[in-house]
Amino acid sequence: MNYAIIGFGKIGHALAKAFARNGIEVFVATTRDSESFASDAAAIGSEVIPTTLAEAVKADIIFLAVRFESHPGVAKALPTWKGKTLIDVTNAYGVPPEKLGAQPSSRLVAQAFAGARLVKGFNHLVAAVLEQDPAVQGGRRVVFLASDDDGAAETIGELAENLGFAPIKLGGLSEGGLLVQARGNSWGHIRSRAGVSYSGAASQFQMLAVAPNSSSGVRRS
Repeated sequence: MNYAIIGFGKIGHALAKAFARNGIEVFVATTRDSESFASDAAAIGSEVIPTTLAEAVKADIIFLAVRFESHPGVAKALPTWKGKTLIDVTNAYGVPPEKLGAQPSSRLVAQAFAGARLVKGFNHLVAAVLEQDPAVQGGRRVVFLASDDDGAAETIGELAENLGFAPIKLGGLSEGGLLVQARGNSWGHIRSRAGVSYSGAASQFQMLAVAPNSSSGVRRS
């Protein structure tokens, strides 16, 4: 498997740091020339390889870490996304629900990236938290995953573990996806077994839940 991150803003940087921290190579790309962010990539580590969008989309597993409004443009980079596994890290915060057609935002992303095996994930952590070592308090930082493709969810769950996180699968996009996506100017609600609720504005939605190393889980609210 090879990996790429499309989008190299704060979230893209945070994801790249997770790969570098674990010695896993990852390509990073934006719509800009790769030379314009090569020094930023080098500062994170040699595992982070700046490249063009055309080259990044050749990867097997791709993190979509751009603004939600930008995803249709990225989708045009390939005529079909069949054979690709796409992790939708976008958040449609501030997008009126009616513009989503009463669908989870990830379904619109799935429609744009026709043929891709889509997993919603890594979107509930703000960059300042996501970039930190997930090994904390004797456990691991939780990442929530939702997908209509069980095989894809399993693959990304394994990747999350390799990056040091504790993956928790929430079901399909219409179920688990709604628990962690933005809806207009609000967020889905979710409660960890630790009994801590997470909701509120985007700047506060940090999901600081930590799962014990032996087991993890969540209950919904």
